[in-house]
Amino acid sequence: MSLAFRARQHLDLPVANQTDRLRRYLQEEDRVIKALLDPQQLEATGPSRYRYTVTTLQVFQLQVAPVVSLKTECGDGSISIQALDATLQGLGLVDDFQLSLEAVLEVSDHGLQGEARLGVTVSQPPLLKLIPKRVLESTGESILNGILVTIKGRVGRQLVRDFQDWCAQSPHQEAGLNEARS
Repeated sequence: MSLAFRARQHLDLPVANQTDRLRRYLQEEDRVIKALLDPQQLEATGPSRYRYTVTTLQVFQLQVAPVVSLKTECGDGSISIQALDATLQGLGLVDDFQLSLEAVLEVSDHGLQGEARLGVTVSQPPLLKLIPKRVLESTGESILNGILVTIKGRVGRQLVRDFQDWCAQSPHQEAGLNEARS
């Protein structure tokens, strides 16, 4: 029997200073992804490609650790993240684990807006056969929501702090670009 969990989070984050520089900051793909996700759990695997090991999760009596291959893409004033592949360490006997992730962060008139959709489909592990499907699914949705809320909080703290650090480190670069555009 397959279980399916879904979660979605929306972000509307005001950025008080230097919002005009947000577009350029979001082009710093490697820096931004490391501000969004814990860099100690993130490994670059190629251009715009990463492997992210999600913190080990406790699901009833089981401990699981998803490992997700990610692809990032920068647009004009936006960055998107998509899961390409995922494996689940810790459940054993589960060969049909599928994870989907689509997230976008983009510049708005007052700061940043974003949305993330996370989904998991997996067969019910034998150790959990006695637990009703709906209980497992609601627990799974709660876990996915928790992951997205954690990332949302990290965006509100770490990404904004990193943006401010970036602005402080590169004021001359931006000034030079403005002069070149004139």
